[in-house]
Amino acid sequence: MKKLFTLITIICIGIMAYPQTDIAIKSQVRHAIDELVQFVAIPNDALEEADINRNLSWLTTRFNDRGFNTSVLPTEGRPLFFAALPMEDDKPTILFYMHFDGQSVDPAKWNQSNPYKVELKSLENGVFTSRPFDDLQEDVNYDWRLFGRSTSDDKGPIVMLLNAIDLLQKDNKEIPFNIKVILDGEEEKSSKPLPKAVKVYKDLLAADFLIINDGPVHPSGSPTVVYGCRGITSLSLTTYGPELPQHSGHYGNYAPNPGFQLAQLLAGMKDADGKVIIPGFYKGIEIDEATMAVLKSVPDDDSKIKEHLAINTPDKVGGFYQESLQYPSLNIRGLGSGWIGEKARTIVPATATAEIDIRLVPESDGTTLKKLVRSFIKEQGFYVTDSIPTREERLNYPRLITVKEGPVTDAFRTDLKNKYGDFLVRSLANAFDKEVVQIRIMGGTVPIAPFVNELQIPAFIVPMVNPDNNQHSPNENLRIGQLAYGIQAFYQILSNTL
Repeated sequence: MKKLFTLITIICIGIMAYPQTDIAIKSQVRHAIDELVQFVAIPNDALEEADINRNLSWLTTRFNDRGFNTSVLPTEGRPLFFAALPMEDDKPTILFYMHFDGQSVDPAKWNQSNPYKVELKSLENGVFTSRPFDDLQEDVNYDWRLFGRSTSDDKGPIVMLLNAIDLLQKDNKEIPFNIKVILDGEEEKSSKPLPKAVKVYKDLLAADFLIINDGPVHPSGSPTVVYGCRGITSLSLTTYGPELPQHSGHYGNYAPNPGFQLAQLLAGMKDADGKVIIPGFYKGIEIDEATMAVLKSVPDDDSKIKEHLAINTPDKVGGFYQESLQYPSLNIRGLGSGWIGEKARTIVPATATAEIDIRLVPESDGTTLKKLVRSFIKEQGFYVTDSIPTREERLNYPRLITVKEGPVTDAFRTDLKNKYGDFLVRSLANAFDKEVVQIRIMGGTVPIAPFVNELQIPAFIVPMVNPDNNQHSPNENLRIGQLAYGIQAFYQILSNTL
């Protein structure tokens, strides 16, 4: 009898913790698929104002349907979308951040004619094969995928939240939180207006903690909580040779080659192990034993990472992948001079350009690191300008370089022992009966520091989508099972108490 009572108790707890049954989840997933197809059909490149406005209209309707009060918040760039359920003074407030714009598309590189028209595909003999949507019955196959721009980044998670709200309302669940949602309209174009906008709308955005639903879960597929992300800034470096490209037969060995000058400069910034040797670049970064234990607890497989990247030996900035993310990076993201391939010409080029990005951690300051790079360049004998050098400068200085700086997006990192982080880990562990992967800081950048700094609240990234989603690339996709995952994760978070 005692065993029977215990079993009944466990079953009842399970019913309370989850949204009805797997049938209810699958039914909601089927609805979410239709909603996502409609949402993705609206192009969302932030360069196109009309498209962004159409997305705002769609969002307004869908959030209003769920009982949210909504506003379109003007900024110096594209508007922000804000939504909130009716507020209650005695409840803590969660602010959710996602973005509804997407990366620009080149349709010629997609395996479908229109990246904004979602295609359903299944994996057949190692190849994704299109299927008619009529194949989606109530018993949805979670391994099938939805291909289209922003299915995963970030329209998918937005639809997951909306459909979790549907289930909570169907189950008559009282949500123990106030819910606010802020959706960015130009995250993929660096969110330049965001810091000022957060200041302007500070009171409207006030919350106890922030959850960002961007990026993929850990490659293991386990539920994931990320406590921070690196920031980013950039530099554009251009060196100069002759004023115009010159015949390499006539002037090779005489006219300085800007490609070699730039290559030598860049090579001097790192050692053979990939560590930046510019003095002070890693200043202030210390990793204690407790932090190292957290980094090592992440179930990464170095051999699989190397196989995935098709590399033999990684850089040795850190001893392993997670440790490497605790340091700022110096990356050549683009390099060009003259012509290459079939268009190659026998010339001494006029210029050579390197595009540099610097990923930041909380201990590093983007402006300071750019100053360190500038100082290093000057120490190598370059005359540094902020614009194309004049003819007089060309004749007066043997080594010329133009340095242009990009804006700084700061890093953020929340303490691993924060009570709201503990709540999220507990909620996800209960939802999926799995150990939650806790990542101290992720390598990519989400423009969250303005919220953390201005609102003075902790922030956490709770990713929802599959790791192999081709984010930012052609053939972006969302595994249907991740729709179920996201709906269940949001449901659990919004039905648990602190």
